[in-house]
Amino acid sequence: MKKAILAKKIGMTQIFDEEGRAIPVTVLEAGPCFIVAKKNLEKDGYVAVQLGFKPAKKGRLNKPQLGHFSKAGVTPLRYLREMRLEDADKYEIGQEIKADIFEAGEFVDVTGISKGKGFAGSIKRHGQSRGAMTHGSHYHRGPGSMGAVDAARVFKGKPLPGRMGGEKVTSQKLKVVKVDADKNLLLIKGAVPGPRNGLLLVKNSVKAS
Repeated sequence: MKKAILAKKIGMTQIFDEEGRAIPVTVLEAGPCFIVAKKNLEKDGYVAVQLGFKPAKKGRLNKPQLGHFSKAGVTPLRYLREMRLEDADKYEIGQEIKADIFEAGEFVDVTGISKGKGFAGSIKRHGQSRGAMTHGSHYHRGPGSMGAVDAARVFKGKPLPGRMGGEKVTSQKLKVVKVDADKNLLLIKGAVPGPRNGLLLVKNSVKAS
């Protein structure tokens, strides 16, 4: 990836363009993030930077964690994520990264943990059709046939009821409508994964040229 930043989902709203059309947007608090550590090819076998986001209370960190932040010369941070950036060498430890690395009109990919929906049936979880509700049918919302009789087992990949949501999801090629550099806000067209206050990774889109 060329550039990336950690963000917090604030919520959804709408704004109006110059022609008066309403645009649904998700507001993200993107940064400020700090470079806490760097990985290099000689010592670690790969090149990456470690981003920190959101201040953390010192009482909730142990001594090794506090030493890690002290070595980088930054205040203790709550979230740490590694990014394999193409130009990781140009970043310095302690450097601040803000929302202005992105511009209005740019396309981004947003990754987060989707909302957990608990145990769900195959209709809600996989979009299956239900059975007939009339004419004596007593099979309405079941998962359907389990497959061949001779195999005497359920084949892998059979869409069945189970835990739904709470998974890592990436929404691709979302347009950045507006960037507020002073407040570190990104306004992204459409919805992004996860609940309010959820942690998100915003990076340049892999599909947009």
